[in-house]
Amino acid sequence: MATYDFLFDALGLRAWCDSGKSADGPVSMADLLAKTGKTTETTIWDLPFPSLDSLNDACGAIAQSRDLTKGVGDGFLAIKGVLRFVLDPLTQPLSWILDGTLSAFEAAPWWIMFPVLMVVVFVASKSLRLVGFVTACLALLAFIDHYDHAMQTLAIIFVCAFLCVLLGVPIGIAMSRNDRLQRVTIPILDMLQTLPPFVYLIPLIFLFSVTEPKLYGIAIILYAIVPVVRLTDLGIRLVDKDVIEAADSFGMTDSQKLFGVQIPLALPNIMAGVNQTIMMSLAMVVIASLVSAPGLGVLVLRGIRNLELGVGLVSGLGIVLLAIILDRVTKAALDRVNAAQKQ
Repeated sequence: MATYDFLFDALGLRAWCDSGKSADGPVSMADLLAKTGKTTETTIWDLPFPSLDSLNDACGAIAQSRDLTKGVGDGFLAIKGVLRFVLDPLTQPLSWILDGTLSAFEAAPWWIMFPVLMVVVFVASKSLRLVGFVTACLALLAFIDHYDHAMQTLAIIFVCAFLCVLLGVPIGIAMSRNDRLQRVTIPILDMLQTLPPFVYLIPLIFLFSVTEPKLYGIAIILYAIVPVVRLTDLGIRLVDKDVIEAADSFGMTDSQKLFGVQIPLALPNIMAGVNQTIMMSLAMVVIASLVSAPGLGVLVLRGIRNLELGVGLVSGLGIVLLAIILDRVTKAALDRVNAAQKQ
């Protein structure tokens, strides 16, 4: 006798419940004990929550939890062809961009990449000390033969972070100018921000081949785009209303106010969002190594799979160095923006 038999008996649904039980279905322990003449007494302390499985024990017409998960999976597979038909042409350029950038970073010798990166760091930070620190970190990675993997990781972050900013800033601007759009978008951003990173990979694995770079590219962009969208929206909304009124008094159009007043004043918040987006891109690149994303994450994964402690720790050190480089450079650029705002 199942725990919730009394409920369906009291509601007069016993015939309906029995019609849902198959003769060759699995037999519960309670049913076996009932056949032998033994019964189990359920106290209030042991009373299970009326979940699908508990109710199915008493009423075979009610689906089990495995039926629910199977239905979700079957539903996704049923629309897989349509989704792939729509998404494949839209996302194929992402594969081309990632392939091209990876090839360029891998083909360029170190004696070209080092000066290029040093110039980029100096332009962003105007700090020779930071340039020296970045050069020393890259030299250390090259010295321990992790240079190629580090360049692959940087290439992926460069593409994905750039696309996050390219897509996220306009979305944030649109949210700041439309309260209804903000109310619709915020729950989506909350969902993207709270989903565990591994969950992003599950539907994408079924939609795209693991050999396609867009598989991990889409996952990284979805995971990392949230901060730049939120902080762009916040930064524009925090612009002083007196400044907006002054711009209106000068007869500025909406586009002139946006590009001449709001975006410059919101730039510190936007740059903070870019910093967080880059950091989240790096975190997701490591996880995306599970679906063939190249870079230092591959070495971390190899260390875990083969129980090679040294490989995992050294490659983890490389990821930490890259994180420090990216964080210091973007924060230096943010400090320059803040200093310019105060002048």
